[in-house]
Amino acid sequence: MFRRSISPLLIVMLLLAAGAVAETIPAGEHLSVRLGGELTSGTATVGQHFDGTLERDIVFQGKTIARHGDRVEGKVTYVKPSGRLHKPGVITVRLTSVNGIPVHTTAVSRQGKSHTKSNATKIGGGAAAGALVGGLFGGGKGALIGAGAGGAGGTAVAAATGKEEAVIPSESMLSFTTLATNTSHK
Repeated sequence: MFRRSISPLLIVMLLLAAGAVAETIPAGEHLSVRLGGELTSGTATVGQHFDGTLERDIVFQGKTIARHGDRVEGKVTYVKPSGRLHKPGVITVRLTSVNGIPVHTTAVSRQGKSHTKSNATKIGGGAAAGALVGGLFGGGKGALIGAGAGGAGGTAVAAATGKEEAVIPSESMLSFTTLATNTSHK
């Protein structure tokens, strides 16, 4: 009678495939990451890649999938540079892989500081200084003219120096959460 046997090569291939499927990062896993370099809304572009390191082991069903210090990679998914007098910069990032394992994660966003306080100080300070100088040299009418000129000067200073970019400094700690079971590690 004809007897069938399973090839040893086929067995090895099946075991390797089963091991590869086991190396996924499940949904809901919290990932703490230390950023490798600074990202800023003034220079970053959508799709730009960044790297960092994992800050704690990822253990699933008793198996360590990734270790503290393993490399993580991500990309910038949204960026809006700061305006001069309004609308601070915004930058948003996501992870794309952990230790070579593809992941889909929540986004982390940062926004630059508001322009309001800085602009008010520059414009108001310019107007007050102009009014003081104008008042000294031209009385009440001079104070009025000086206030207008000083306010215009303060506005110019605010426009020249008023960008408020969003910055994620190098070595920053970021927290992400995986969103779906990912494809296997190859």
